[in-house]
Amino acid sequence: MKLSKYIDHTLLKPEATQADVEKICKEAVEHDFASVMVNPCWIPFVKEQVKGTDVLAACVIGFPLGANTTAVKVFEVKDAVANGADEVDMVINIGQLKAGNDKYVTDEIRQLKEAAGSHCLKVIIETCLLTDDEKKRACKCVVDAGADFVKTSTGFSTGGATVADVKLMKAAVEGSSVKVKASGGVRSPEDFQAMIDAGAERIGTSSGCKLVK
Repeated sequence: MKLSKYIDHTLLKPEATQADVEKICKEAVEHDFASVMVNPCWIPFVKEQVKGTDVLAACVIGFPLGANTTAVKVFEVKDAVANGADEVDMVINIGQLKAGNDKYVTDEIRQLKEAAGSHCLKVIIETCLLTDDEKKRACKCVVDAGADFVKTSTGFSTGGATVADVKLMKAAVEGSSVKVKASGGVRSPEDFQAMIDAGAERIGTSSGCKLVK
């Protein structure tokens, strides 16, 4: 796979304007990135901007805290897909995982995957807030629920992706069809290559143009 296709070209700042979103869409098409990753309100606009290319339109769900009810997250997924989203990246209920309620986490992911249908569902577990044991349990929830990717981070908490976490997550999903996405703090070509070497099959970053140059 060519390096540009690892990249979800990301803009999730609340102050992003249509002009900002248009700029990243043009960059994504120019560099042939995997997707443009935005907040849900921008999906119809992004879909129009990337029409006729193989760049995907992607958005976040339950972002950035993951603390909405499952029903709200399910509605968000259905709304995003109806608006043209090809991929959705959800945040788990982190408190439920930390409390040991893995069934809640698994059931929620499963419901969102059902809502997404054939569309790719990536599951953000927010590694910076979890112990290694919790990260492994979160990965098991993702596998058991039938999602497509497990993802390190929102980029809005206390830390982003680390090589150690990507390796741990890759090992935790081994033997399943679940892939690993590294997101948050991947800003240099060295970071980018290190994440791929550790097992990441997708990279979420706002530095995509710099990375491919």
